[in-house]
Amino acid sequence: MTDHTLAARDAPIVAVATAAGRGAVGIVRASGLDLSPLIHQVCGRSLAPRQATLLDFQDAQGRPIDRGLALHFPAPHSYTGEDVLELQAHGGPVLLQLLLARCLQALPGARLAAPGEFTERAFLNDKLDLAQAEAVADLIDAGTEAAARSAGRALAGEFSHRVDALAQRIVRLRTLVEATLDFPEEEIDFLQQADAAGQLSGITEALLALLATARQGALLREGLRVVIAGQPNVGKSSLLNALAGAELAIVTPIPGTTRDRVSESIQIEGVPVHVTDTAGLRHNEQAADEVERIGIGRSWDAIRSADCVLFLHDLTRAGQDAAYDAAEREIEASLPPGVSVIQVWNKADAVGASSSTEGLTLSARTGQGLEALRQALLRTAGWQAAPEGVFIARARHVQALQRCAQHLALAHTHLAEPAQALDLLAEELRLAHQALGQITGVFTADDLLGEIFSKFCIGK
Repeated sequence: MTDHTLAARDAPIVAVATAAGRGAVGIVRASGLDLSPLIHQVCGRSLAPRQATLLDFQDAQGRPIDRGLALHFPAPHSYTGEDVLELQAHGGPVLLQLLLARCLQALPGARLAAPGEFTERAFLNDKLDLAQAEAVADLIDAGTEAAARSAGRALAGEFSHRVDALAQRIVRLRTLVEATLDFPEEEIDFLQQADAAGQLSGITEALLALLATARQGALLREGLRVVIAGQPNVGKSSLLNALAGAELAIVTPIPGTTRDRVSESIQIEGVPVHVTDTAGLRHNEQAADEVERIGIGRSWDAIRSADCVLFLHDLTRAGQDAAYDAAEREIEASLPPGVSVIQVWNKADAVGASSSTEGLTLSARTGQGLEALRQALLRTAGWQAAPEGVFIARARHVQALQRCAQHLALAHTHLAEPAQALDLLAEELRLAHQALGQITGVFTADDLLGEIFSKFCIGK
């Protein structure tokens, strides 16, 4: 859990729920088992449930701090499952701090909320499962419209419902297998009669479909890390500027202009793509100075952590400069294994139309071929053309589904053996069920919960 004791988790919590800085409206939120002392002292009267009431917020002497709206959500019909009070005041930072201090003073035992603690209480009180709770943060952090819509679907429970339906199918098969273990003397082959193999195949098929959708959702949340690499003066900075639609990197005919990484996040059909321009790659002894050598080292660091590398070539020099071609081959051989590489030939506007190469041909200067490059990046990422059914997902969700798939594969192996190892089959089904439960929080370690909720913003 987050870093507070069980006793402290029962204490009322208070926080400013709106972003820092000045604004027209600011919200102070409180949650606890009984907020009646706070309501009477700050609002000076009782509040009708779930109705906005215009009134003065009072200090300890009954003087008005501000005038605004108060909303009371009695337990259990609230976001956290506890009593919740929201005070909507004017959005001045000093004013909100005064109101926050007043709430802490008026409510015995109250303390400031930790990051994500309101949502953590919603999870602990069964108002949200863990995947839905994470979707709250993802909706707030969404950087694209597609990511926001997908997070909304996850928050509505679409992802959790599919996970739960799959878990129920595994439980039914587990029950069948364990019943067979309990009654080995029965002549009827329970597993064959119930088509256990068919059930397991159906579960696996549904899991793989869910995994594919979750990967799409994880891509929406995390984005694709793309590095533009190549020798000096092949047009890497020009390509970054063309993709971003802005002059982000300095472009000159002088080789080695880019000394350090320059990054920009763009969208391609709603998918975040984090593009990094790097210093031109060449031998250290060819570098102009120590600064360029450091830049080349950082280029290789960026390449090693990339999801995809755009290996950029100069079309005007291909096949005409032996030293250039030899350096290209050496650099390409040094690219780390396992990283997707797209071969891109730049400066198509400077050569004849008859020039042909393997890979994508484009002109960063005129924009020719850029759309084909964007589509190639989406294909490399595994993005599907119709993302309407996609829900936001995280890397841990994908990893849990992959573990489930591994256990189901082993279950297939045990079921297919002539002398069926039913105890091992039952154990693999149990582990597959447990892996799914880690997504929604049925089987989740406390330290994982602490890590998840600590990354939320305060007041949520």
